[in-house]
Amino acid sequence: MPLPGGLYLHNNPQSFPPSLSLSLSSLSLSLSLSLSLSKCHCRCFSQRGATPAALVSSGHPLGKMSSDYFGFSYVRSNALKNTSTVVLNNAADISVIVIYFLVVLGVGVWAMVRTNRSTVGGFFLAGRSMVWWPIGASLFASNIGSGHFVGIAGTAAAGGLAIGGFEWNALVVVVILGWLFVPIYIKAGIVTMPEYLKKRFGGQRIRIYLSVLSLFLYVFTKISADMFSGAIFINQALGLNIYLAVIMLLMITALYTVTGGLAAVIYTDTLQTIIMVVGSFILMGFAFNEVGGYSEFQRLYMLATPAITGGNKKECYEPRSDSFHIFRDAITGDLPWPGLVFGLTIQATWYWCTDQVIVQRCLSAKNLSHVKAGCILCGYLKLLPMFLMVFPGMISRILYPDVVACVDPEECQNYCGASVGCTNIAYPKLVVDLMPDGLRGLMLSVMLASLMSSLTSIFNSASTLFTMDIYTKIRSKASEKELMIAGRVFILGLIGVSIAWIPVVQSAQSGQLFDYIQSITSYLTPPIAAVFMLAIFCKRVNESGAFWGLVIGLGIGLSRMIAEFAYGTGSCVSPSNCPTIICGVHYLYFSIILFVISCIIILTVSLITKPIDDKHLYRLCWSLRNITDERVDLEKDDWVDTNNSDDMEIEEQGEEPGCCKKAVMGFCGLEQQKGPKLSEEEQAELQKQLTDTSEVPLWRNIVNANAIILLCVAVFCHGFFA
Repeated sequence: MPLPGGLYLHNNPQSFPPSLSLSLSSLSLSLSLSLSLSKCHCRCFSQRGATPAALVSSGHPLGKMSSDYFGFSYVRSNALKNTSTVVLNNAADISVIVIYFLVVLGVGVWAMVRTNRSTVGGFFLAGRSMVWWPIGASLFASNIGSGHFVGIAGTAAAGGLAIGGFEWNALVVVVILGWLFVPIYIKAGIVTMPEYLKKRFGGQRIRIYLSVLSLFLYVFTKISADMFSGAIFINQALGLNIYLAVIMLLMITALYTVTGGLAAVIYTDTLQTIIMVVGSFILMGFAFNEVGGYSEFQRLYMLATPAITGGNKKECYEPRSDSFHIFRDAITGDLPWPGLVFGLTIQATWYWCTDQVIVQRCLSAKNLSHVKAGCILCGYLKLLPMFLMVFPGMISRILYPDVVACVDPEECQNYCGASVGCTNIAYPKLVVDLMPDGLRGLMLSVMLASLMSSLTSIFNSASTLFTMDIYTKIRSKASEKELMIAGRVFILGLIGVSIAWIPVVQSAQSGQLFDYIQSITSYLTPPIAAVFMLAIFCKRVNESGAFWGLVIGLGIGLSRMIAEFAYGTGSCVSPSNCPTIICGVHYLYFSIILFVISCIIILTVSLITKPIDDKHLYRLCWSLRNITDERVDLEKDDWVDTNNSDDMEIEEQGEEPGCCKKAVMGFCGLEQQKGPKLSEEEQAELQKQLTDTSEVPLWRNIVNANAIILLCVAVFCHGFFA
């Protein structure tokens, strides 16, 4: 059968080589997709001199079966046979990626050398010496992972720009973080969030509960989602086996996380933020150029429907009528506006104001003004995902409607290996198909940057949680060096668990990736947000109320989550048979309900039990934040710095370590720092400096004015797209 470009198809599908052993109908569909691109898209490829026949014969992604894009088993089997397509097979792309890795590792080594990593404060809090701009960049980079590029763009391709409201909600919450929560954390003199709850309520069960739950959340949502989405790009660009690709990335990210501590993470995050923003802006420019500007983008998106619908109802494959509105109907909307305003704010409060990954960056600041300025910078950066991820994801549906917007389960299975839809490949497909040589390598570097920045942040914060909240319970008299070693070893263990979790993530790829992350968050985190908010703003709350609020809230959330996984989330074509009373409530509404129930339980139990005396709450809650009297802690610290103990003096008199040991210790930041022993007065003065929240009046007024401007920008953006 002759085709344009001089290509012939034989009627016998078995005559194809093994690498293209596909059915005749599937290959015809793939070719028709390649040959029926929009006029502007064809112009893009004609400029490169690529004919449809050349695309097929050269193994270009548009000329291959689209199952190469997302079907991990297909890519893996091909990789084993060395027949998978390597998109980055030119000098320009490879050079950009090599330069990227060299620069990032160089920055990491520089941070290792110039910072003190041999103490708890130096390794976990960067010596509390960071200024506002790396803090703001690190907050943004820690939040934006490759899961955002894949998940947000995919959800935007499916449902429009309402998903951008998830990002813009942070503009308000980061102000709450810098002005209400962090001042209390600094005054409390804490390193981790569970440590704050221990000081606030006493006892150990809440601290252990929160530490363990946080570590589980890191593995099941953040790490797994970032690895899953990052593997999409790596497989498509390099054709690597998924396990090999992820292990390589994890080892590289762990290298300077284990060795450099928080300072190395923050400085590399700053570099990666610049790379992410620049690369994403370039791709956005290419994408809008393809569709002819914003007005044409709005018109074409509403017409982007797949050619093969499988006889399904129109609402399953046609764009939503409210695709260009953030606030949607409270009953019929896929993201109802009350849930977006209130339910999402509850989740955002947990993430931005109580999560170790985020708060740890704020605690590393030189003073409170730098904290606030960093939060403001992060807020402005959070304006960008709407333009850098949401709009390109929607444009991908315009350019590739048969693939990205597929609705027929068999067609979707052929295109991406997921029968429920292929929207998750929206952003990777743009990167592979639109970007020219060199810039394609830059975009892969962007994905690697977002993946690595998130993973390094999580590894460092998880290490802090384990070391300060769990290991000190096991070894209360551990030396500071032992804690440093334990924290680094735990990171390596976390990498092993993350790799073992890959098959689970692989099999759970149905549905929207971003919805998966947000729904899990809605089921597990509202009780935590309730406890922290009431702990800070209601001094009457005690340990019994907080504990039972957490336990009962977790039980309610797990019952919904387990039921949803058991019945399946389904899709428009094949709805889930989960009972309406269980799964019929939108996950954002469920978040509101769970938060209210948790607050009621916490307050009720607290009111019927003995209150905590004020002398135990000085500088731990808002109403007592300015009390200067000495606080009587409910619990003694699990670990105290024994760096200047008699044992240390004995160790100093020992033999000088060998050259190899010196080199290893120096690389890991465990070299012995023999400083003078501080007197009790000097230690008290140092602690006072670390818990000081005073601000220079000029800078306080400047950051306050900028906070008001940021809130006005947030209101305008929501109103413009409402």
